Amino acid sequence: MAAPEVFAQWPSLADIPEAIASAGTRVSFIQAAAHDERLTRAGIDYRFIDVGGIKAVADRGLRFAQELAQLKPDLLHVHGLGFAEDAFAIAHYLPQLPMLIQDHADRPPRWWRRLQWRRWYAAAAGVAFTSAELAQPFTAAGLFARHTQRFAIPESSSRFMPGSRAQARTKTGLHGDPCVLWVGHLNPGKDPLCVLEGIAQAAEQLPGLQLWCAFGNASLLGEVQQRVAQDPRLHGRVHLLGKQPHAKIEWLMQAADIYVSGSHAESCGYALLEALACGTVPVVTDIPSFRALTGDGRIGVLWPRGDAAALAGALIEMASQRPTRTEVRLHFDNELSFAAVGRQWAAAYAQLLQQRQRRSA
Repeated sequence: MAAPEVFAQWPSLADIPEAIASAGTRVSFIQAAAHDERLTRAGIDYRFIDVGGIKAVADRGLRFAQELAQLKPDLLHVHGLGFAEDAFAIAHYLPQLPMLIQDHADRPPRWWRRLQWRRWYAAAAGVAFTSAELAQPFTAAGLFARHTQRFAIPESSSRFMPGSRAQARTKTGLHGDPCVLWVGHLNPGKDPLCVLEGIAQAAEQLPGLQLWCAFGNASLLGEVQQRVAQDPRLHGRVHLLGKQPHAKIEWLMQAADIYVSGSHAESCGYALLEALACGTVPVVTDIPSFRALTGDGRIGVLWPRGDAAALAGALIEMASQRPTRTEVRLHFDNELSFAAVGRQWAAAYAQLLQQRQRRSA
């Protein structure tokens, strides 16, 4: 697949580099690929490196180190705690290069592998999670060295905009008072059945409530359909839209009054980021990443996961006294926009470079 196709299929690939560059940081991006290719996009140098025939991690580390030596970077930002072995291999060849590894829904290794992973993670000067709480399983397992600094920085941002609610409702056909939107898989981790029960309870006091569900994977689709068909409080109120193009998700977010999520765990919450970018009020579970993105619930409402009654209460509350779209978007601009996230990355990089300078002095 050629590089332009990669960006078309994987639009988030450019998000973090562009966020970082927005703060005035010079950024080059290296991606493992099936063939070599280079291009410049939005002022960022992208290098796709052919590592398809390289089996040994040490050899792959050498290949990346050679590319980095040409670029002469001040710091290396590695995506994914699961690539600790590759990061360690690069550090072997470039021991003076500070390295920060960013979490992307990674999990700690099994206990019998942790000694090796501690050694690999020790090569990192810093690690980053959307929320400091998300680092706790790694910290509790003793995986990070004392010198490894921890940063809490949103995993990404969104290019969505608020737009016109009236026009978005005309485009999408969404309606409701309130108009509630779900964007997420129908699987146990997202807990759609709990959300349906919360909707049913809230509808007893909000007769105009309508729920619209856009989803991809749907292991619980049968149970969801059965629940909607059997409960008169849900029948005719819940609309299963199925998989939607990403561009249409923006219209759906713009059309909705409230974005709802029943997630039990998220490394970030891309759909929540998109809702906040559109000025849509969040009513989401009280989990670490959602606390981080909503300012500990200053915007919208956080409800205990699995608690349908609490969700119903939150929906009723937000139906009558929710913040304005302008207030939600202002929170996004200040805390979660590309510019805001870029500033946080720039500050983290500066801190790590200062640490290196102190050690070298």
